[in-house]
Amino acid sequence: MTTSAEQKLAALGITLPTPAAPIANYVGFVRSGRLLFVSGQLCLVDGKAVAIGKLGAEVSLEAGREAARICAINLLAQVKAALGDLDKVTRVVRLGGFVASTPSFLDGPKVLNGASDLMVEVFGEKGRHARTTIGVAVLPGDAAVEVEGTFEVA
Repeated sequence: MTTSAEQKLAALGITLPTPAAPIANYVGFVRSGRLLFVSGQLCLVDGKAVAIGKLGAEVSLEAGREAARICAINLLAQVKAALGDLDKVTRVVRLGGFVASTPSFLDGPKVLNGASDLMVEVFGEKGRHARTTIGVAVLPGDAAVEVEGTFEVA
C-alpha cells in the first residue's frame, strides 16, 4: 500500500498551516502547464519568524536548518492550496533558498538541507530536486531563511 504525502506529514507530526498571505504585490503561487511555482516562504509559525537575525551571528546552524524545514512546511501549505492534494505533485523540481548570514558564514547549503530533507521525507525519490542557496544581507521581517519552490504536477 502506498502512503500518501499527507499521511507521511502526519506520521512526522506535521500539520500544514493556513498559507501565508503575500506581503506585497504578488501571489503565493502560479501554475503554468504542469509546473507550479511557489513564491518564497519565510520561516513563520503563526505569523511570527522562528529564527530572526543572521546565521553566523544570532542564529545557529541547527536553528537555521529548522527554520528551513519550517519554510518547506509553508511551501507545502501553498502547494496544497494550489492543488487541493499533495499527491498531485509528480516531482519537486527545484528549491531556491535565501539565508540571511554574515559574510563569513559558509554553511548556507547545510541550512537548506532542512527544507530538502523534508521534501525527500514526504515525496521519496520524486522529492529529490535541484537547488540554489544564496547568502543575503537581510530578509523580510529580519527572518533568517526564505525558500521558494518549483513543482511538477499532474
